[in-house]
Amino acid sequence: MSTTPARGRPRPGAAAAGHHVVGQHEFRGLRTVEHVFQVPLDHARPDGERIQVFAREYASAAHPAAAVEQLPWLVFLQGGPGGRGNRVTSLGGWMKAAAQDFRILMLDQRGTGLSAPADRVSLPLRGSAPEQATYLGHFRADSIVFDCEAIRRALGSGPWTVFGQSYGGFCTLTYLSLAPEGMRRALITGGLAPLEGPADRVYRATYARVAARNAEYFGWYPDDRARVSAVLEHLSRHDERLPSGERLSPERFQLVGSLLGGNTRVDSLHYLLEDAFTGGLRGPRLSDGFLAQVHALVTRAANPLYALMHESIYAQVESTEWAAWRVLDEYPQFRPDAQDPLLLGEMVMPWYFEQDPALVPLADVADLLARRSDWGQLYDRGRLAMNDVPVAAAVYRDDIFVDRDLSLETAASVRGLRVWETADFHHDGISDDGEGLFARLLGLADPDGQER
Repeated sequence: MSTTPARGRPRPGAAAAGHHVVGQHEFRGLRTVEHVFQVPLDHARPDGERIQVFAREYASAAHPAAAVEQLPWLVFLQGGPGGRGNRVTSLGGWMKAAAQDFRILMLDQRGTGLSAPADRVSLPLRGSAPEQATYLGHFRADSIVFDCEAIRRALGSGPWTVFGQSYGGFCTLTYLSLAPEGMRRALITGGLAPLEGPADRVYRATYARVAARNAEYFGWYPDDRARVSAVLEHLSRHDERLPSGERLSPERFQLVGSLLGGNTRVDSLHYLLEDAFTGGLRGPRLSDGFLAQVHALVTRAANPLYALMHESIYAQVESTEWAAWRVLDEYPQFRPDAQDPLLLGEMVMPWYFEQDPALVPLADVADLLARRSDWGQLYDRGRLAMNDVPVAAAVYRDDIFVDRDLSLETAASVRGLRVWETADFHHDGISDDGEGLFARLLGLADPDGQER
């Protein structure tokens, strides 16, 4: 299905955004500039309602200020959905490498951070649950791409480099589909999205990889198998409260399995579990320290869009109908009442909106989004097959969040995309060796060392 606009019709994102600078700072070897842009809520209706999108520019203080103005732009699209742009206090990792040759623009994607934040407080201002769901229909990758294009024009930039991590890589594929003329090159880490649905096949693949990662982890820490089972058994019999006041259920505790998805944090799961129990007047209880750490891992107070929009990132026309929840029936070892339940990964379940206070007011909205069946296409297979933008992607062989096989299937559909497949990193590769990863991908996308 082509997404090329009909001749004579205005192209979404074609106009520049309203723009002003709200702050400039210099500290610890970097310069920051804080930008605010006004963009259409619906880019197909550029004269309609507008929303604010915030972005922070990072540059190395090693460059004279005048020289920074001459550097090409690199826009970073972070993971999520629902995560705001990174706030850093010094240049390290991939940003240290990129700042040698680029000005880095770090977006708060719409709905996050300072960009028209969408949460249990702000969304009711849009009206009823159906009205809130309609509003959130403008918060997918296509809208983010057109925001980028409007911002690029407002900054007076030519085609720029786009670097997408995880969900940011999904957005980068949409960028290649909808507005490749705005891209000088594309770099993707752990973010080659499946180009077609249904979402069910994504979860079948990820359940299998999460099961394998559970087995690997319990192979390293065999005593933790008993600890996890003991915590789950305890929670099925006792009322344990998180710092926010709600009861911690067994199934919500399983969400700490998100720690399995990275090399830089997987071992912290062991440290979490060793603090689980403490003695009490009436027998063992879960310690306050453990409950505080678990709460930080299982709450969506800081990024409710993750839970609301996560399955929609896989929706191509059809509804998702709570795909992760339905596919769970095929993987009973993840059920909390299994003999030795496995820890979960990146799955959003309906009960999430019954148990997390940040999500409870949004339950009806979430259900409407899960049942929506008129999602538009995010990718243009024809345009991707004719792609002429240099693209390089890191594919992590054992990634539990973005499946390796589905990633390679997508890579084969994008003309000229160069893949670096590795088992040395997991989904958090850019936190593990960001400097090395960035340099390698830039070299793959720019093998002849062309001007950046």
